[in-house]
Amino acid sequence: MERFDYLVLGGGSGGIASARRAASYGARVALVERGRLGGTCVNVGCVPKKVMWNAANLAHALADAPDYGFALAPRVVDWGKLRAGRDAYVARLNGVYARLLSQAGVTVIEGTARFSGPRQVEVAGRRLEAEQVLIAVGGQPRRPALPGAALGLDSDGFFELAELPRRVAVVGAGYIALELVGVLSALGAEVSLLYRHEEFLRGFDVCLRQSLARQLPAQGVRLVSGAEVSAVEREGDGQSLRVVLREREAYGGFSHVLWAIGREPLTHALGLEAAGVARDAEGYVSVDELFATTAPGTYAVGDVTGQEQLTPAAIANGRRLADRLFGGQPASTFNHDCVPTVVFTHPPIGTVGLTEQAARERHGDANVKIYTTQFTNMYHALTMRKTETVMKLVCAGHEERVVGLHVIGLGADEMLQGFAVAVELGATKRDFDRTLAIHPTAAEELVTLR
Repeated sequence: MERFDYLVLGGGSGGIASARRAASYGARVALVERGRLGGTCVNVGCVPKKVMWNAANLAHALADAPDYGFALAPRVVDWGKLRAGRDAYVARLNGVYARLLSQAGVTVIEGTARFSGPRQVEVAGRRLEAEQVLIAVGGQPRRPALPGAALGLDSDGFFELAELPRRVAVVGAGYIALELVGVLSALGAEVSLLYRHEEFLRGFDVCLRQSLARQLPAQGVRLVSGAEVSAVEREGDGQSLRVVLREREAYGGFSHVLWAIGREPLTHALGLEAAGVARDAEGYVSVDELFATTAPGTYAVGDVTGQEQLTPAAIANGRRLADRLFGGQPASTFNHDCVPTVVFTHPPIGTVGLTEQAARERHGDANVKIYTTQFTNMYHALTMRKTETVMKLVCAGHEERVVGLHVIGLGADEMLQGFAVAVELGATKRDFDRTLAIHPTAAEELVTLR
């Protein structure tokens, strides 16, 4: 039996951050990872997605360039070159993480871990034991249990595409679905978005949902709401796919069907019962506000907990846990009301704090005041193509503390970080008002709202 102070299961964002922080305090740390270091974010999430989003932005810029006086020959994306560059960048990051862990003195073990008892695991023929164990194995794309579901790709499979799809049905209503729709459409695919309810991005503020719903059709995206998929079938030519809907006509002629219906935790093969770790009905590891599971000395952070599925949240919580366990620092809790989030749609969405609906439910209608604006970014002064910008401040109480801030439009992704600091610090509408505007920018609208 090999013994360590800290055993981390999962080499994604949360696991690596926690392992390195614990090692910096002198703990003997081992990290187990079955795949490539970096987890979902580095390999099939944030990083390669952002590369593709950047490529889509360039496609839009090339389309807009003639309106600014540039004479450009028609251009199409070299998908193979784009993919090769993206994958090489990801591979470099894999190497960076390996070096950082080695420099920190963390023992990295390749393989799939399974609990054999409390704080004991078996992996690749080795038996490991630790005083403290962290479960940070993340999740994977969910696939539906439907006839023909295997004919479709999931979001991981998107990054394995050898060429730009010709005609794609994206099934889903969450941020992953909407991001992929924007990328594929901008790069030249014909895209349909199929989703079960009347609205997508249902956890986001209504102003963001409605604005994006207005803008996607202008980008050539077909929106099919109320679409409950019952099967996927090959059409008579043997090449095209048809999506069969319950109580509605089928949609056919697709070269690809892409499932983006959510994610599920990678807990089924961990042997959590042997460790005494409880899961909820969806398989997520149950934790308290200090990331502790139901088993003594065993913790969990990141996507495996079903909480905020965001890389910065996993990193922050992994580090806080290591600070508490090995750094002699008091416990700190996570502020679930102030989580800045960007959705890399086209245009992007930036949001932090409470939605208008959540604020009214918590503070009461009489104690909530809304400030909002809608305009066209000055970038589009000369372009035929237009996108809209919508901004909303949600304020609560007599002092009008800003409890929610929501933006969709060009630059929303970059402007949000600074405003998130203000919301975290409890800024009021008056604080926003007395902040000098930077002109001409879109961000200045947030400090001039009336």
